[in-house]
Amino acid sequence: MDRPNVVVIVSDDQGYGDLSCMGATDFRTPRLDELARSGARFTSFCVNSPVCSPSRASLMTGRYPGYAGVRNILMAHRDTPGLAPDVPTLAEALRDQGYYTGLVGKWHLGAAEGTRPADRGFEDSFGHLGGAFDFYSHLIWGAANREVVRNGKKGIGFLVHDLWENGDEVWRDGEYATEMFGERAVQFVRKAARREQPFFLYLAFNAPHHPMHAPQKYKERFPDLTWDRQIMAAMISAMDDQIGSVMDELERQGVRENTIVLFLSDNGPSRQSRNWLDGNIDWYYGGSSGQLTGHKFSLFEGGIRVPAIISWPAQIPAGQVLDGLVLGMDVFPTILRSAGGDPSRYELDGKDLAPMVTEQAGSPHQNEDVFWEIGVQTAVRRGDWKLVLNGLLIDDLPRRDPVHLSDLSVDMAERVNLAAEHPTLVAEMRAAAERWRAGIEEQWERKHAARMVGENAFAVTDSSGLRVYDNPNNPAIGDT
Repeated sequence: MDRPNVVVIVSDDQGYGDLSCMGATDFRTPRLDELARSGARFTSFCVNSPVCSPSRASLMTGRYPGYAGVRNILMAHRDTPGLAPDVPTLAEALRDQGYYTGLVGKWHLGAAEGTRPADRGFEDSFGHLGGAFDFYSHLIWGAANREVVRNGKKGIGFLVHDLWENGDEVWRDGEYATEMFGERAVQFVRKAARREQPFFLYLAFNAPHHPMHAPQKYKERFPDLTWDRQIMAAMISAMDDQIGSVMDELERQGVRENTIVLFLSDNGPSRQSRNWLDGNIDWYYGGSSGQLTGHKFSLFEGGIRVPAIISWPAQIPAGQVLDGLVLGMDVFPTILRSAGGDPSRYELDGKDLAPMVTEQAGSPHQNEDVFWEIGVQTAVRRGDWKLVLNGLLIDDLPRRDPVHLSDLSVDMAERVNLAAEHPTLVAEMRAAAERWRAGIEEQWERKHAARMVGENAFAVTDSSGLRVYDNPNNPAIGDT
């Protein structure tokens, strides 16, 4: 059998409950639901960070974020550093396997020369280098009129244009980004299918990340919803349409059967008040974590457990619902081995998911501890037990206990703290989490911190530890 083509699709700040096949009842995602029926839907897919840049870093490298060199949100200044240069990306690994590689959409893993998509394995790229940008003007406005730190100097932020094609700045004023990215992805598939080599497309939407923008035709599909929920539904519906267009093109080109299509969100839904667009300073509830507790920036499940689907008609049985734990860093080894590569050649933290999705084996993580960290928060999961240290919730006052133990098999919402009932287990898991975190900190200081200080000291410090995420003194607020 020929090596498969690969399409990895990532949505932005889409909550666990914001997909109709994941339980949403107030809006429809027919094309993603169809994709789920054609393969496997994961109910316990956890990304490796509750914020964009480090989550995507793990996806692209198969490593924990700290080992990939990106632990926090990266700004979009044109000289912002990114992924560690000595950590290979999935695009580089597949290119070395003879794949034609393309990126459409959001990169957010470095904007400086040497860290852009073309430098990290993508032969063809179209999209934006930073995180949030205006869906129509393609300007980054989040840091405008806020005090920011850049190159060690304080100043007032300003608008920056951020749309690029193969390294050249391009202007497509007025074109809705979600539709623009979908159209460009279709063009890539069409071009790639004519080549005598397999292809890898990384289609990274910026929807439904703020600013909350959608054409009227999508909002009209949900006339009975309140504005916050309506705009979320509209943005996801627009993305669903574009994913459908890509799937249709795979069919037209006769390559759908032997194409791996993976869909996931990069982290949980945003609660930032800026999403209202009307000056409202209340927390935003347009995105849903379903029955989970937590959201973007939080290490409770709602911040890291995301909707995820994989489909490969030639190899993966259709109609599966898989409950075992899966991590974002598992994508690298899974895709690489399926493409004929050897994951053992790389230093990886992720595991190959093929036995799980093709042979109904259990999670590759069922007999090991797995970890998360962001800012002051650290978490560890051991089987169904999960321990969160210094966990943060923007909409939960008073704060949760600083040591919170849950049994996810009976309490996936993490509402009941069992720490007092299991002191020995808490001590063991806490010690494991602290050892792991110490290792991250040691390697960060030794290998990566120097890239983020001195002349490169712009807004890559922690943003997750703030209770008020819209505090203008937060140095990373401009691109979250």
